[in-house]
Amino acid sequence: MKHITLSFATIALLSSTAVAADSLAEAFTNGKTSGQIRTFYIDRTYSGTIVNNRNSLAVGGNLGFETAAVNGLSVGTKFYTTNGLDIHDGPRTSANYDPSLYGDDFTSYSMVGEAYINYKQDNTNIKFGRQKLDTPLAGSDDARMLPNLFEAVVISNTDVENTTLVGAHVSRESVGTFGNVYGAAGQLSLQSGYGLGYKQGTNGRFADMGAIALGDAGADTLGVTAAAAIYKGVPGLTLQAWDYYAHDILNAIYLQGDYGWNCLLNDAVKMNASAQLISQSEVGDKLAGNVDSQYMGVKLGATAGALSGSVAYSTTGSNDNTVTNGGILTPWGGIPAFTQGMVTRHMFFADTDTTKVAATYNLKNVLDADVKATAYHVSFDVGAKNTYQAGQAWTAKESGFDIQYNPAGIKNLNLRVRANYPTDFAPGVDWDEYRLIANYNF
Repeated sequence: MKHITLSFATIALLSSTAVAADSLAEAFTNGKTSGQIRTFYIDRTYSGTIVNNRNSLAVGGNLGFETAAVNGLSVGTKFYTTNGLDIHDGPRTSANYDPSLYGDDFTSYSMVGEAYINYKQDNTNIKFGRQKLDTPLAGSDDARMLPNLFEAVVISNTDVENTTLVGAHVSRESVGTFGNVYGAAGQLSLQSGYGLGYKQGTNGRFADMGAIALGDAGADTLGVTAAAAIYKGVPGLTLQAWDYYAHDILNAIYLQGDYGWNCLLNDAVKMNASAQLISQSEVGDKLAGNVDSQYMGVKLGATAGALSGSVAYSTTGSNDNTVTNGGILTPWGGIPAFTQGMVTRHMFFADTDTTKVAATYNLKNVLDADVKATAYHVSFDVGAKNTYQAGQAWTAKESGFDIQYNPAGIKNLNLRVRANYPTDFAPGVDWDEYRLIANYNF
């Protein structure tokens, strides 16, 4: 249930994981080292109006250290790196290498991605500096080698029973490697998690949140201020509300409700239902023009033993009087939609209805191994008021699978095979894509 727990990733990162210390020396002695070693291979073969094969191999990951807390205060830092391997003759170009494992211009790079101060007192936690965020409309989108990272101050409080309150101000972002899959910024990137100026934040650079969203037109804004409340006071029910105020650009409201219960016909079957809403409107100097956008999604799922499945539907409206034609703007990596594909994110296009079915089977009892397999299919009924292919209506589809294996003999190693098969991503553009991923966490 990825989307049920989405906002709680943010809450989890707010809490310091290191133990307490009585002195500065103990703070370092009792500190915690953590990290990940990642190897990623991707192969994409285009067909239709584009005929081409490209593939890339990279190694990298992250390494960090957080001190133990002294009087509630701790500090931490994390180093990130991606290093592409030359598996073809000649220079790296989009004709032979997939760009999503590298920085801009197919470069390998390293960076200090996290550097923060964390303070915890009773039920309040404050985290300030470079950090990884995973919230509905601003998130890490860690789908390739390196994630999106942010400069922010985040405050959380749990004084109210069964409720977590969050306040944050995000000033800058460094765009992860996935953004480079778009090649050039445009409406596709702006409505798929990356803005018109995302290249200002590539290769380890941190750029203004407004500049990431709109390029030079959004430079020197005051960033994004956010507030949230997450409530879990009713058994089986989780409610969350987020408000993102992107100064002089837009105000975005995100609402989500999730409810789980035992099937009335069979207690062994666990049911779950979810609903979500995104509403956006222009504010201040209206640097993105007039914005009047709404997205709604619902999902129904069930789990019976080793098998789980879900069906989801979403709709994004249209408004002829808005610059974005009703599409949802998602320039900061937040993609919470129930109906997104592995690569196709057309559900946020204006005038678009999307359906998705998915199923996951745990093969542990069959193979005596920790293996999970997921298959899915998504259909995007894109209307003519979209801005990606303005004036043209078509149906884009994507099917795929995701298999994960955690070897019993190597603790913390995750091996993953993923594949996606979009048809008419744009009219006449199809491809088959395969990913082999190894993550070792420590």
